[in-house]
Amino acid sequence: MDHRQHPAALGGLVQIEECLDADGGIVLPPDDTLISLIDRNIANVGDAVAFRYLDYAGPVEGRAIELTWTQLGERLRAIGARLQQLTSPGDRVAILAPQGLDYVAGFYAAVKCATIAVPLFAPELPGHAERLDTALRDCTPAVVLITAAVRDIVVGFLGTLPQQLRPRVIVIDDIPDTAAAEFVPVELDIDAVSHLQYTSGATRPPIGVQVTHRSVGTNLLQMILSIDMLDRNTHGLSWLPLYHDMGLSMIGFPAVYGGHSTLLSPTAFIRRPQRWIKALSEASRRGRVVTAAPNFAYELTAARGRPAPGDDIDLTGVVMIVGSEPVSMPAITAFNEAFASYGLPRTAIKPSYGIAEATLFVATTDPGAEASVRYLSREQLGAGLAVPVAADARDAVAQVSCGRLARSLWAVIVDAGAELPDGHIGEIWLHGDNVTAGYWGRPDETRRTFGARLASRLNQGSHAEGAPVLGTWLRTGDLGCYLDGELYVTGRVVDLMTIEGRGHYPHDVEATVAAASLMVRSGYVVAFTVPDYSADRLVIVAERATGTGRKDPAPAIAGIRAAVARVHGLAGADVRFVRAGALPRTTSGKLGRTACRDQYLSGALDQH
Repeated sequence: MDHRQHPAALGGLVQIEECLDADGGIVLPPDDTLISLIDRNIANVGDAVAFRYLDYAGPVEGRAIELTWTQLGERLRAIGARLQQLTSPGDRVAILAPQGLDYVAGFYAAVKCATIAVPLFAPELPGHAERLDTALRDCTPAVVLITAAVRDIVVGFLGTLPQQLRPRVIVIDDIPDTAAAEFVPVELDIDAVSHLQYTSGATRPPIGVQVTHRSVGTNLLQMILSIDMLDRNTHGLSWLPLYHDMGLSMIGFPAVYGGHSTLLSPTAFIRRPQRWIKALSEASRRGRVVTAAPNFAYELTAARGRPAPGDDIDLTGVVMIVGSEPVSMPAITAFNEAFASYGLPRTAIKPSYGIAEATLFVATTDPGAEASVRYLSREQLGAGLAVPVAADARDAVAQVSCGRLARSLWAVIVDAGAELPDGHIGEIWLHGDNVTAGYWGRPDETRRTFGARLASRLNQGSHAEGAPVLGTWLRTGDLGCYLDGELYVTGRVVDLMTIEGRGHYPHDVEATVAAASLMVRSGYVVAFTVPDYSADRLVIVAERATGTGRKDPAPAIAGIRAAVARVHGLAGADVRFVRAGALPRTTSGKLGRTACRDQYLSGALDQH
């Protein structure tokens, strides 16, 4: 039965049949956006909890603050009414609030008004004022949404902008619910921009990705189907910042199927990783719970987040997405070993691949599959080939599978515009409705990145089969390959180091460095190349491990150079140690290789 032909059926909670065509491909229900789906949730499960925030900053540890769907709807109309007094459709509205339910309401209220939401962060976030300044000057918001808690710091920061760029300020928690009566309904165009997702700045300054209503709706459906979240008793739980694409996706799931998500702040997690585990356990007792985090979170929690003796922890219903690329198998193994005795299924952790330009989600492992690794020849990888070898081979490199592509999405491996066969490494190109509308205010870069065309497809085994012959493709900037139908991400095009004609992946070199000396703070190493007369020279910068601040680094440097020469055949590396915390990081917590390289070339690293 095709529910799309029966308007009466569309008044209830969304059914998966509405979202699939006759061939099983994803197609959004006519005229549905996240906002209309929220309205359906209000009409059908209005008294149910939509979002819960666990507050660890107040007097009561982990106090739960909740919004039902009905309450959320009222807040969206109230905030939206204030926005309508100061904006027009298409204006940008930046959210500079702290993590919490006001942030969620502010984001969706901006979308509801047909303005373009810009999820950012308050300038209290340490070390990222420059990124915030860049984003605000780029998107020129008409209004910023804040809370009373950050009023002074935000107003002071906005005062540093040129007068003509200073937006109006609306304090979310000053708006009474009674303002909802003034909201004027707005019709949303499914192909209009819903929000700008600013990239984390790992390889370049932050840039605004134009996420449309169609792309975000499609991508959420792709995630729900790939992770098998069709059971409405599946909930989300996340400490990821809401200005990050992965964090933002965790407040999108409930809008689609009428479930709920529980949030806590990144700071609450970092200070006590056990809070994440306890919250997952409580949610797991009520049904399946989906969470997501990068590599470092699994490593940190395995080391510092184990339950105290006697804690009643149950992780049997947990699904955990790990989305950093390339995914770290040691991080997965450490987490599995730490929490297996608490019911964590071997299939719980799902290595995945995503990119902001495709809204987020691209591929993940099958619901019933365990995280798996293939060992590839380092020498052949340097030549662009994925050749499996034994795990104990001299040049074996572990590569984690990111599983299978999302439904209604195509990914091809490309070199010079030509599709490559399985087992060959090239740039990953994507085509599908979850691909976004390009970069804000950058038409030339948008054409280069989003307007790629395949010069040739494989005659047999093409992964472009079914995609339009003249269609455009998104160049991801990521390198990868297919093996046995599964996608492997090997690194970034911009990060690949070519030395004496052979490619070297920085994360591979960084792993060798971390294993070579106890003086290296694990997980805090960057490798890159710089011009050195007629050839490129390898540079390695590592943070000092705890307790090594006064030690002579010379023996460690010698050991690192010897290991890199032995394993990678690279001699004469320039190895530097810096204090803990000195390496630049992106807003998503990743180490910034490009920023570190710039500091090295400018001499700034010499000051550490």
